[in-house]
Order: sequence, then structure tokens, then C-alpha cells
Amino acid sequence: MSDTPASLTTPPEGYGEWLADLKGRIHNAQQRATLAVNRELVQLYWQIGNDILSRQAQQGWGAKVIERLAHDLRTAFPDMKGFSRANLMYMRAFAEAWPDAAIVQQAVGQLPWGHNLVLLTRLKDPQQRLAYAQSAIAHGWSRNVLNIHIETRLLERSGSAVTNFDVSLPKAQSDLARESLKDPYRFDFLGLRDEAQEREIEHALVKHVTEFLLELGAGFAFVGRQVLLDVGGDEFFIDLLFYHLKLRCYVVIELKAGKFKPEHLGQLGFYMTAVDRQVKGEHDNPTIGLLLCKSKNKIVAEYALGDKTQPMGIAEYKLLESLPAELQTSLPSIEQIERELAGDGTLMEDESQ
Repeated sequence: MSDTPASLTTPPEGYGEWLADLKGRIHNAQQRATLAVNRELVQLYWQIGNDILSRQAQQGWGAKVIERLAHDLRTAFPDMKGFSRANLMYMRAFAEAWPDAAIVQQAVGQLPWGHNLVLLTRLKDPQQRLAYAQSAIAHGWSRNVLNIHIETRLLERSGSAVTNFDVSLPKAQSDLARESLKDPYRFDFLGLRDEAQEREIEHALVKHVTEFLLELGAGFAFVGRQVLLDVGGDEFFIDLLFYHLKLRCYVVIELKAGKFKPEHLGQLGFYMTAVDRQVKGEHDNPTIGLLLCKSKNKIVAEYALGDKTQPMGIAEYKLLESLPAELQTSLPSIEQIERELAGDGTLMEDESQ
């Protein structure tokens, strides 16, 4: 028998919509509260690290003072996590990496402490750190996704493809389109050998579509592989078809397991025209084409695009590539930090956040 009072079994008119609105407001308030707590925590960690830096510089305190401070703080606040010697060392490094308090308040302070440790341990250059921090905030990257994008040099590759967008698209759209493409694309997650052929790469990309979408970047939605087009009774098949939610257009991707040749653009342009006439809706923008090849001569690619009026880009793909030396640091990895801090219970946000 139900414990619900009889008077409450049938809600009044409009109650369901009101309840849904209340749930949404409560959820948003919870999120704002969590973000506020995080900002305060990161600010506190920066202030502690800055204090340690200042006192060591002005009063000549040695490293042992951090060990004593860790003991005293944990004794004073036994229920508060994050005051291990290791984490205090990272607070010091955090304050040293961001000497401007305004940046902490406006940018990295919006990220959880775990994200900041990734930025601190993975990147040396302050401008790179800030760029990845801003992108993580804008796109809501989890710590794991942030780590992957740093390792694959996402921002360094973004906007590097050879394109004709500046002459084939309106200004506002061309800027976004250019930043939506990168060069080279990293397909090392496929586990394929360098001599893999086009169909083999296509099949692997669809099999690993989650990783593929992550590599393509924000805004791409997968439509299909080997998409059939019937033109005058003849059948043609597009290698890969995507839709870009921000650009509001279809994106045709053609793979070439060899060096770029100017004639490749003729085939790509034909597919783009077919998509525009048969697939594109009245509110969609003109289709964009991306030719992915194993290698290219940049000057040849620029010449080939010189007389093309359709918006196209040309980029390379890499099946195997190691982390470049400039992104390796002497600091331990985030995994090592987590192992070291595990016994202390230092706040490291859940991967789902």
C-alpha cells in the first residue's frame, strides 16, 4: 500500500512543469555552489603557495618548513584534506607558475585543482598553460580529456590546415572554420601501421569513433561512412560525412593514403556539390570539404586551392607519433601525483566532472 497521501496522488494542473523548473533551478544552484567552493579552494591553495614562496625568499626558510607546515595544518584541520607535504609543494609551484593573482581569479581559478595539476605538470610555457586552461573552461573538458589534448598538442595543431576559407566563406564563419581544422591529425589511437590503406583507416576510425570525434574537436557529429550518393543514376560513396553543429554545415572528409595530388580536390569538390544539392537543408550553410592525406607539399596544396571557390581544407594525418620533447617536463605525471596524494585524500575531482 502506498504511503503517498490520497490528496497528493493527482497533482494539480501545471504542477509537472513547475516541478521540472524547480529541479532545474536546484540543479543549477548546486552547480554554482560547487564552482564557488572550487574557486575558493584554488584561491586558498594559491595564497598558501604564495605565502611559502614569499617567506622562503624573504626569510630564507628551507624546504623542511613545508614538512612541518604539513604536519601542523593536518593537526589543526584533521577533517580537511589536501595538506600533505606533496600538495603543499604543488601549491608553491602553482603560485610560482601564476604570479599574477588576477589570472588565478579570472581563468585557472575556474578549474578544479586536478585540472591545474595537469597544466602544471604537463606544460612549461605560461601562455600554453593559459590557452589550455581557457579551452578547458570553454569546452568543459574533464581532467582526462585535458590531459589527452595536451599530449596530442591540440591547440598547437588547430588552425594549421591549408585552406581557402578566407576567400570562400564569410569572415565570421571562415575564422571558426579555420580553427575547427588542424594539421596534422593524430590517429595513433587506431593502432595501425604507417602503411595502412584508406579503407583500413576508414574502418578503424568508425570503430573508434569516440576517439575520432575527440580528435576532430568540439562541434563535429558523425553522419556516416561510405555514404551513398546517386548522381544521374551513377553511385558514388563519400568516405566520411560529418555535420558541424557550430558552423551549421556538412563536412565531407576524404582520405588519401599517399601524398596529396591536386586532382584529389576535383573528387572532393564533386562530393561537396552532391551533398549541397541532395543532403543540405535550406537552413544549412554550404558544405565544407577536408582532404586528409599521408603527406603534402604545402606550396602545391596552396596552389591547388588557389582557384577553388568551394570551402576546402587540406591536412595530413599521422598514424604513429610520440609526445614531443618540448611538452615533456621534469615534474612527475598526474598519475604519479595522484598515487603520492592518495593516502592523504587530497581533492582530485571525479573524471566525470
